Amino acid sequence: MNLLAQLHTLQVRTQVKTDLNSLGQVLSWFEQLACPVLPRTIWLQCQIALAEAFTNAVRYAHCSKPADTPIEIEVTFNRTTLEIRIWDYGAEFDLENFLQKAPLVPEQAEGGRGLRLMEKIADGLAYWRTEDQRNCLLIVKNILPEG
Repeated sequence: MNLLAQLHTLQVRTQVKTDLNSLGQVLSWFEQLACPVLPRTIWLQCQIALAEAFTNAVRYAHCSKPADTPIEIEVTFNRTTLEIRIWDYGAEFDLENFLQKAPLVPEQAEGGRGLRLMEKIADGLAYWRTEDQRNCLLIVKNILPEG
C-alpha cells in the first residue's frame, strides 16, 4: 500500500512576525515538512501558494499593523489533501467577491495576481473572519484521489 494512503492526519503549526523577511523562515519550516512520497510538483505548487498567501498577509492584511503582529500558519496532511491555513489580524476581506470581479488575465489586473495564482493552484480556496477577529485563508490541494 502507498505510504501516502496510510497517512493519518498530521497537523503542524508555526507563528511568525509580520515581516517580509520572515518568508525565508516560513519556507524553510515548510520544506522540513516535505513528504518523500508526495509528488514534488504538488509540493512546489503548495510552496508557491504558501509564499503568495504569506506575502499577501504581510503586504495587505497587516499593512498598518506593527511588525510584531503574529501571522499563524498551519499545515495539515491527511489521506487525500494537504491543507494550509494562514491567520491574520487584518480587516475583513471578501475573497470570493474579489475573485468574481477581478480580471481573469493577470496582466490586466491592478492587483490580485497572487490570489489568481493561489486560485489556480488550489483545489479549494476560502477566506473567512473567525470568532476571535482574525481572518483565515484556507488553501486545499488534493494529493490523492478520494476513494
